[in-house]
Amino acid sequence: KIRGLDCWHQAAEVKKHVGYVPGEIAFPDASSGFAFLDRQATMTGRTNRRYGDYILDKLQLDASANLKRMSKGMKQKTAIVAAFMHDPPILIMDEPSTGLDPLMRASFVDLLEEERSRGKTIFMSSHMFDELETTCDRVAMIKDGAIVDVASTAAIRHHEDKTYKIEFLAGEDYRRFLSEPFQVSERRDSTNQVFVNVHDDEIDLLVRRLTGYRIKFFTEIKYSLEQYFNNIYKREPADVQ
Repeated sequence: KIRGLDCWHQAAEVKKHVGYVPGEIAFPDASSGFAFLDRQATMTGRTNRRYGDYILDKLQLDASANLKRMSKGMKQKTAIVAAFMHDPPILIMDEPSTGLDPLMRASFVDLLEEERSRGKTIFMSSHMFDELETTCDRVAMIKDGAIVDVASTAAIRHHEDKTYKIEFLAGEDYRRFLSEPFQVSERRDSTNQVFVNVHDDEIDLLVRRLTGYRIKFFTEIKYSLEQYFNNIYKREPADVQ
């Protein structure tokens, strides 16, 4: 059920509460984008086009074009407008930013943030990690057709494993540090730089050891959703929760 409604027997009513962007965009005929959007508005019972016009403007879409002659990006925008224009409380989207150029992706992410701030529920599948990191509160990792991990994006950002980039003022300091008991994931001899992986409980030790070196800069490399995803995929099956 969705919002207490039976998805089979009350399908028409359910559609008024849900906006859906499919992974594969296939329009039914060769009419214009406006004609298609008008039919969608009628199906959802939406008579006020003001919000739809706002989405059209946000995505810079000229919906007067023939659907069959639209580019991939224009078709994607049309599908997004169709899903959003009746202002549903629930949005379900499969790779929604596929085909959008970087500027339009940024506008789409802005739109998602607006919708989230209004209290909407958004389910989205995507391989765009920065997009998910920006817009999602929780993420589920899928491997071989099964959910293998669920975590909040806040928890991922504050992961217990940290990476620091350190640049030493002199080559002798750089070379001496390499004998320290820390995991160096990358070294750059030409610039006296190292990338060091440490656990939360090793940070104090690292900072204390660095007081004996001449440091040019020391900065944390933020743990990303993509790193988290890659680590999940590297796990042995027995390690996956």
